[in-house]
Amino acid sequence: MIKYIFILLIGFLLPVTTGCTDTNLTHDIPLVPRPAHLVPGSGNYLFSDKTVFVVENEEQAAVAASLISRFTNAAGFTPKLVVGATEKGDVRFVTDASLKSEAYSLEVSPEEIIVKASGDKGFFYALQTIRQLLPASIERESLSDKKEKWSIPVMNVQDEPRFEYRALLLDASRFFIPKENVLRIIDCMSMLKINKLHFHLTDDNGWRIEIKKYPRLTEVGAWRVDRMDVPFPARRNPKSGEPTPIGGFYSQKDIKEMVAYAAERQIEIVPEIDMPAHSNAALTAYPKLACPVVKDYIGVLPGLGGRNSEIIFCAGNDSVFTFLQNVMDEIMELFPSRYIHIGGDEAQKTHWKKCPLCQTRMKKEGLANEEDLQGYFMQRISDYVRSKGREVIGWDELTNSSFLPEGSIILGWQGYGKAALKAAEKGHRFIMTPARIMYLIRYQGPQWFEPLTYFGNNTLKDVYDYEPVQKDWKPEYASLLMGVQGSMWTEFCNKPEDVDYLLFPRLVAVAEVAWTQPEKKDWASFLQAMDRYNGHIAEKGIVYARSMYNIQHKVTPENGGLKLNLECIRPDVEIRYTIDGSEPVANSSVYSDSLIVTGTQLIKCATFAEGVQMGKTLVLPITWNKATAKTILGNKQNEMLMLNGVRGSLKQTDFEWCCWDKNDLISFTIDLQQKEKMNTFTIGCITNYGMGVHKPKSIRIAVSDDNKSYRDVTGLNYTPEEIFREGTYIEDLSMDMKGTEARYIRVTVNGAGECPADHVRPGQESRVYFDEIIIE
Repeated sequence: MIKYIFILLIGFLLPVTTGCTDTNLTHDIPLVPRPAHLVPGSGNYLFSDKTVFVVENEEQAAVAASLISRFTNAAGFTPKLVVGATEKGDVRFVTDASLKSEAYSLEVSPEEIIVKASGDKGFFYALQTIRQLLPASIERESLSDKKEKWSIPVMNVQDEPRFEYRALLLDASRFFIPKENVLRIIDCMSMLKINKLHFHLTDDNGWRIEIKKYPRLTEVGAWRVDRMDVPFPARRNPKSGEPTPIGGFYSQKDIKEMVAYAAERQIEIVPEIDMPAHSNAALTAYPKLACPVVKDYIGVLPGLGGRNSEIIFCAGNDSVFTFLQNVMDEIMELFPSRYIHIGGDEAQKTHWKKCPLCQTRMKKEGLANEEDLQGYFMQRISDYVRSKGREVIGWDELTNSSFLPEGSIILGWQGYGKAALKAAEKGHRFIMTPARIMYLIRYQGPQWFEPLTYFGNNTLKDVYDYEPVQKDWKPEYASLLMGVQGSMWTEFCNKPEDVDYLLFPRLVAVAEVAWTQPEKKDWASFLQAMDRYNGHIAEKGIVYARSMYNIQHKVTPENGGLKLNLECIRPDVEIRYTIDGSEPVANSSVYSDSLIVTGTQLIKCATFAEGVQMGKTLVLPITWNKATAKTILGNKQNEMLMLNGVRGSLKQTDFEWCCWDKNDLISFTIDLQQKEKMNTFTIGCITNYGMGVHKPKSIRIAVSDDNKSYRDVTGLNYTPEEIFREGTYIEDLSMDMKGTEARYIRVTVNGAGECPADHVRPGQESRVYFDEIIIE
């Protein structure tokens, strides 16, 4: 039974100083990420124009100035900053060499604040803790129009991170993120103590960084055709001569500004130049760097690219390595980062297998196969980067080769990231960013409310619950794990606000996983602290997603009826619902347990806190026909979705569509429990061209009275032209049952096979998705 307990949190959701007096603060003080140790005290420390910051040196002064300037802008006063212990001061920086590099101590009393750290990182993170506890309007660039009390609660904090590597990937290739938006994201990262920005600067969809030695990389490679009228996976490849108005790039001046801005906030930008695959943008500019067997037109891809994505750098051409080394020279000049990411993911070897240069290289180097040829390629680039005093990171496909580049760090992404453990087995360090949990491109809430993107859900709670160190790991694996990364891919982003929406607030959960020891995590406290943080970023102009307040439904046949479960990942709200078609309000019925539905019903529900609606209204029409709530033999849970009275949305991953692992032959049998007269048999079917989801080749319906002897009744057949139509749409596939009477119905479906050569997913097996069976 699901129960929702309404907790009064309004005092926490508001800035802590609102209406605050010097009374005991015995409650927890919510912060993200949650500190290692925090002891609340009594009263508050009040910042004013009389506040004096005393630091020991100019480096500390620069850190202190980052907070002082916020008071200048938002509060209208500037605390005094003194370098050297010439006076006691109110906020004092004290070096404590016994603390780890990023650790800090924060002692707040009503009279003073003492900040201890061993270096700039610790001092900076202590100030981010203070920053979070100040009113959200401290983020304003101009004087706040509110009468604020610029105080923080008395407390004692001892804090340090769990992992050294705490990262966010920003994909600027698929969607060019303007510099100003990148800077704002960096500042939001810093408040969360995230210390690495993995900057994905090159891919098939655009080259985003100026390289002076190769100007065509941005003159040509940064721009693509306009296919914005269809979703990313459905976009067709460019044709020669088409205009290329979509794109952009960062000048080297821009990069230097972003690197400096990040460094001031203790963030290291780790650039990624992807290779040997995801290189169509570079090859558009310099096509002779592709294998000579490539005869297709090479253009910057507006979407997945189909077979064109198989066009990659030629591993047998020495000019490729000269080119990449020259690029790396400029990259390493621009980015002083310890780490350089060299890609290595999703490299199809189609052309390498046919390329005489690549095959000659394999024979010369004694390489067994094309995977080892990629190992050679990556080793050669890695050796060059390491010769310049840097360390190399690569995606987990590097483990496909029989050898890994020496000293390389593996970023585990496929599925749950387990491929990275193959590197750990060989003693390599690794970072975890499993796509199934830490890819922020996935849906962050009930999909009925979300903008279109890929695949399934990675909710705020999913990210928060992620534990990278698994119980079945060998002990040495944990010692090689450097940290975790949230990855913000931008295939479905068409404006900067789309990036913000997918990124926030899930980035807060990424920070919690990266910084906080698992035994210290507390979901309720996290939500309170996240709400405070959201207030800060809202002041910076970020519109964050409120998907965490939306309701996920589940309807399952049970005992001849339908069992409806509703849930929200926030425990501090109530779900209220109506069954008469009216909108849910603050005094509507409270959902406390599953509901049983026995006929056509319109249910509307929403979450509420303190009488205020928090999430969007879920409108759930449940329809009833002769198949509803009946049984599909074998009791496969996914197949029961076809009998639950709920139609799917235009997103085939919304948990209302049924699909199968194998689509060449699908068969299931419905038990109507008694003999029924049937006039029509209808099944809902979705087409999503870009994802290779299509109608089947044929559907056959047979019936039986005893589940032994079946007789054919009707069916449908579709031509390839009918099956592989472009677009995303739902069709009801109806068949005349001619008044047939029977108890059992066997449905046999033949899939359409591989998507044709002119499809955006050529050669991929087409998938069949059904939502609801309707028998009338």
